[in-house]
Amino acid sequence: MAINQNHTVEELNGVRCAIVEKNISQERADFLKTLLEFNKYQVVVAVAPPPKAAPAKPLAEGEVAPPPPLPAPEKFIVGVTDFSFNAINAIFSRLLHSLDGHIVTQAYWYQKELVSHDEVPYYERKN
Repeated sequence: MAINQNHTVEELNGVRCAIVEKNISQERADFLKTLLEFNKYQVVVAVAPPPKAAPAKPLAEGEVAPPPPLPAPEKFIVGVTDFSFNAINAIFSRLLHSLDGHIVTQAYWYQKELVSHDEVPYYERKN
Protein backbone atom coordinates (compact mmCIF):
# COMPACT_ATOMS: atom_id res chain seq x y z
CA MET A 1 0.00 0.00 0.00
CA ALA A 2 1.35 3.40 -0.96
CA ILE A 3 1.73 6.25 1.48
CA ASN A 4 0.66 8.68 -1.25
CA GLN A 5 -0.11 8.50 -4.95
CA ASN A 6 3.42 9.45 -5.91
CA HIS A 7 4.81 6.21 -4.56
CA THR A 8 2.68 3.27 -5.71
CA VAL A 9 3.76 -0.35 -5.86
CA GLU A 10 1.98 -2.88 -8.08
CA GLU A 11 2.63 -6.24 -9.68
CA LEU A 12 3.51 -6.04 -13.39
CA ASN A 13 3.95 -9.27 -15.34
CA GLY A 14 4.39 -11.18 -12.06
CA VAL A 15 7.05 -8.79 -10.66
CA ARG A 16 6.43 -6.29 -7.84
CA CYS A 17 7.42 -2.83 -9.08
CA ALA A 18 7.36 0.81 -8.10
CA ILE A 19 5.18 2.46 -10.74
CA VAL A 20 6.90 5.17 -12.78
CA GLU A 21 4.01 6.11 -15.13
CA LYS A 22 0.66 4.65 -16.14
CA ASN A 23 -1.46 4.81 -19.29
CA ILE A 24 1.29 6.02 -21.59
CA SER A 25 1.94 5.46 -25.29
CA GLN A 26 4.40 2.96 -26.72
CA GLU A 27 6.84 5.76 -27.65
CA ARG A 28 6.80 7.19 -24.10
CA ALA A 29 7.27 3.71 -22.61
CA ASP A 30 10.27 3.10 -24.90
CA PHE A 31 11.81 6.46 -23.92
CA LEU A 32 11.42 5.79 -20.18
CA LYS A 33 12.66 2.22 -20.48
CA THR A 34 15.82 3.32 -22.32
CA LEU A 35 16.48 6.16 -19.87
CA LEU A 36 15.91 4.11 -16.72
CA GLU A 37 17.91 1.10 -17.95
CA PHE A 38 20.79 3.46 -18.74
CA ASN A 39 20.60 4.55 -15.08
CA LYS A 40 20.91 0.90 -13.94
CA TYR A 41 17.25 0.26 -13.00
CA GLN A 42 15.48 -2.98 -13.87
CA VAL A 43 12.45 -1.85 -15.87
CA VAL A 44 9.19 -3.74 -16.39
CA VAL A 45 6.73 -2.59 -19.08
CA ALA A 46 3.21 -4.05 -19.10
CA VAL A 47 0.08 -3.43 -21.13
CA ALA A 48 -2.42 -1.35 -19.16
CA PRO A 49 -5.87 -2.85 -18.72
CA PRO A 50 -8.53 -1.29 -20.97
CA PRO A 51 -10.71 1.39 -19.42
CA LYS A 52 -13.98 0.23 -17.91
CA ALA A 53 -16.90 0.58 -20.28
CA ALA A 54 -20.02 2.38 -19.14
CA PRO A 55 -23.07 0.13 -18.85
CA ALA A 56 -25.29 0.17 -21.93
CA LYS A 57 -28.52 2.12 -21.63
CA PRO A 58 -31.67 0.20 -22.50
CA LEU A 59 -33.07 1.14 -25.89
CA ALA A 60 -36.52 2.59 -26.22
CA GLU A 61 -38.98 0.95 -28.56
CA GLY A 62 -38.05 1.62 -32.19
CA GLU A 63 -34.67 3.15 -31.26
CA VAL A 64 -31.62 2.03 -33.22
CA ALA A 65 -28.53 0.89 -31.31
CA PRO A 66 -25.50 3.19 -31.74
CA PRO A 67 -22.45 1.77 -33.51
CA PRO A 68 -19.83 0.18 -31.22
CA PRO A 69 -17.00 2.51 -30.14
CA LEU A 70 -13.65 2.33 -31.88
CA PRO A 71 -10.99 0.37 -30.00
CA ALA A 72 -8.77 2.58 -27.85
CA PRO A 73 -5.03 2.65 -28.65
CA GLU A 74 -2.96 0.34 -26.48
CA LYS A 75 -1.58 1.98 -23.34
CA PHE A 76 1.30 0.85 -21.13
CA ILE A 77 2.50 0.93 -17.52
CA VAL A 78 6.20 1.36 -16.70
CA GLY A 79 7.66 0.23 -13.38
CA VAL A 80 11.04 -0.42 -11.80
CA THR A 81 11.95 -3.18 -9.38
CA ASP A 82 13.51 -0.72 -6.92
CA PHE A 83 10.60 0.06 -4.55
CA SER A 84 12.27 3.24 -3.31
CA PHE A 85 12.24 4.84 -6.78
CA ASN A 86 10.21 8.02 -7.10
CA ALA A 87 10.45 9.98 -10.35
CA ILE A 88 9.96 13.38 -8.70
CA ASN A 89 12.72 12.73 -6.16
CA ALA A 90 15.03 11.32 -8.84
CA ILE A 91 14.62 14.38 -11.09
CA PHE A 92 14.92 17.12 -8.48
CA SER A 93 17.69 15.33 -6.56
CA ARG A 94 19.57 15.16 -9.89
CA LEU A 95 20.04 11.39 -9.66
CA LEU A 96 19.29 10.50 -13.29
CA HIS A 97 21.56 11.04 -16.28
CA SER A 98 20.62 11.19 -19.95
CA LEU A 99 22.31 9.03 -22.57
CA ASP A 100 24.63 11.92 -23.51
CA GLY A 101 25.84 12.36 -19.91
CA HIS A 102 23.77 15.37 -18.84
CA ILE A 103 21.66 15.38 -15.69
CA VAL A 104 17.99 14.76 -16.47
CA THR A 105 15.83 17.86 -16.06
CA GLN A 106 12.07 18.02 -15.69
CA ALA A 107 11.65 19.25 -19.26
CA TYR A 108 13.77 16.38 -20.58
CA TRP A 109 11.84 13.83 -18.48
CA TYR A 110 8.53 15.03 -19.94
CA GLN A 111 10.13 15.11 -23.43
CA LYS A 112 9.64 18.84 -23.89
CA GLU A 113 13.34 19.15 -24.77
CA LEU A 114 15.50 16.83 -26.84
CA VAL A 115 18.64 17.72 -24.89
CA SER A 116 18.80 18.13 -21.13
CA HIS A 117 19.95 21.67 -20.28
CA ASP A 118 21.14 20.94 -16.76
CA GLU A 119 23.22 24.12 -16.51
CA VAL A 120 20.03 26.20 -15.99
CA PRO A 121 18.17 25.47 -12.69
CA TYR A 122 14.48 24.67 -13.09
CA TYR A 123 13.46 27.65 -10.94
CA GLU A 124 15.29 30.08 -13.26
CA ARG A 125 13.79 28.72 -16.48
CA LYS A 126 11.41 30.90 -18.43
CA ASN A 127 8.82 28.90 -20.34
